[in-house]
Amino acid sequence: MKNPSALPAIPLITHDPYFSIWACGLTPTADETRHWTGAEKTMLGSVTIDGTLMRWLGRTGRRPMALKAVDVSPLSTKLVMEELGVRLTVTFTSPLLLDDLDVLSTPISFVRFQTEFIDGKDHDVTVTFSAREGVCHTGETVCAMRQDFFSDGVLHYAYMGQMQQKPLSGSGDHLTQDWGHLFFAADDGIINDMPQSYYVALNYSKQSSKPFCSTLLVGYDDTVSINYFGRMLPAYYARDGKTIVQALREFHEREDEILKKCEKFDRKLLADARKLGGKDYAKIVTAAYRQTIAAHKLVADEDGELLFISKENDSNGCAGTVDVSYPSVPLFLLYNPELVRAMCRPVIRFAKMPVWHYDFAPHDVGRYPTLLGQVYASKRRKKQHAEGVTVAPLYLYPETEDMYDFTKQMPVEESADMLLMLAAAGYADGDYTIAADELEMLKTWCAYLLKYGEDPGEQLCTDDFAGHLARNVNLSAKAVMGIAAFADILEALGKKSEAASYRKEAEKLGKSWLKRASAKDGSTYLTFDGTGWSQKYNLVWDKLFGWNILPESFYKKELESYLPRMNEYGLPLDSRAPYTKSDWSMWIAAMTDDKAIFAAMVKPMAKFLAETTSRVPFSDFYDTTTGCYERFIGRSVQGGVFMPLLMRAWRGK
Repeated sequence: MKNPSALPAIPLITHDPYFSIWACGLTPTADETRHWTGAEKTMLGSVTIDGTLMRWLGRTGRRPMALKAVDVSPLSTKLVMEELGVRLTVTFTSPLLLDDLDVLSTPISFVRFQTEFIDGKDHDVTVTFSAREGVCHTGETVCAMRQDFFSDGVLHYAYMGQMQQKPLSGSGDHLTQDWGHLFFAADDGIINDMPQSYYVALNYSKQSSKPFCSTLLVGYDDTVSINYFGRMLPAYYARDGKTIVQALREFHEREDEILKKCEKFDRKLLADARKLGGKDYAKIVTAAYRQTIAAHKLVADEDGELLFISKENDSNGCAGTVDVSYPSVPLFLLYNPELVRAMCRPVIRFAKMPVWHYDFAPHDVGRYPTLLGQVYASKRRKKQHAEGVTVAPLYLYPETEDMYDFTKQMPVEESADMLLMLAAAGYADGDYTIAADELEMLKTWCAYLLKYGEDPGEQLCTDDFAGHLARNVNLSAKAVMGIAAFADILEALGKKSEAASYRKEAEKLGKSWLKRASAKDGSTYLTFDGTGWSQKYNLVWDKLFGWNILPESFYKKELESYLPRMNEYGLPLDSRAPYTKSDWSMWIAAMTDDKAIFAAMVKPMAKFLAETTSRVPFSDFYDTTTGCYERFIGRSVQGGVFMPLLMRAWRGK
């Protein structure tokens, strides 16, 4: 059967790392709905037409309705089904609008049901949508649940959740929501339990003998979202005390306004993507948009400053990982650069604590949802940081403690990443406040790049799944870019003499890099030992900022050298294996003005999305020969596929 969505998994409700529900079958009725981890989070849809019961979502129940279309846009998923003279259209919209942070951070989705009688006859139709108790707990053990119903005269509400609430009681990679309450709200139809079922569930139904359009609001109240160095923070929308019930009422009142904004955003983004890279590139950004944002939680600290906390999905569960934020930023630079600074704030705060007494930037600030200090490379990790437990409060340790294994750190990687993110955010909107406040720290990190970046020793980079690599040419390129970024920061802060000095160093290192990295065939090596080759995605900043550290003739040869190395589903990351990273591949695509090269990068990735047998949310790490995902699922790094759009937007700057 041809893939009706041309995607490996269909997004339904996508808000944050925990409230994330997908249809992972080839069709919406081929499998139960799931969390991005693969855990069943059962939501069921059925329809009764003139006494005949069928299902439109989930694997459980009577025969499925005939699926006519699955239309996925950046913010909505529309399912169209027909049977017995009736067309049922169900549209899931998660309004992740980056220019409206209160709406963005409110974990409420619209589920709109529309019926049409396409045979010209009368019909009696009942549409139902239900969610089972597993949405509210992690693991297979069924917990004691509470369920209740009430009305405020405008909306009918229902909720369910565990009787024993233990917010922020664990952390880890493949955990799902284990506290809080799932809410249904609607102004028509019936919301009730499922009295003849043996499990707790919320159930919505709408019956009519005439065609109708009705909307159900589905929300999740987690009450407490993030442990931020000992402070318990709610979601951003609730920072001043707003409740989930107030938010549901507000979304009901603003339904038409919010949905129109979503439709307008979808049209604009898809038009821009098609203009740049046709339907293939439009499909890629569609697959990435909701997933990227939903791998974060937006909160505010005690001073009201934004914190945009990523979860390193399907990797190790780290929170605020610098080299996961780094590839994601093109999306946020396009639409709201403040969110890039909101990624950097937790890292800077931890780097100023006594326990972090190193001259390079941290890798992370904890393990989601507990931000208690870097856990990656912690010497106490194996002993105290097993999956599911809350990590140790590492931020409380004194400077005298030797907390981390240096061989597992990523010093060049993280230091350059932080400099580049802060420089790019400032360039995007002119706000260099954080850089000005933390200039000495940034100078220390830049000094590390100057000392060790020209020819890095054996250390990890963001592609740590490939292992340690000595004399990494691409990592050295990142160091050059990081130094140039610091020069830009100094220039923006009015320190022109210092800026010129650092710019001169970046240009000097760039010339040295090019001489030592170049192979005879016009490509560049994997290592300075003259072995292999690799995608030089880190050089995209030279093109994006217009630094011209490397000549245009180099980029022409480098990009052309990738073409003979293409496989059916894309360009391998480097010469060591056939796997690739989708984010980096789109950074490569952004570096060319040659339409043939751009299409060569984009088309195989769209083909992977449509043909992969790995029924998981858009994996950024997959085999270019088999089209099967290697490991990573649902990650924020897919914001990197927006780099070509960012390049076009910034070209006139």
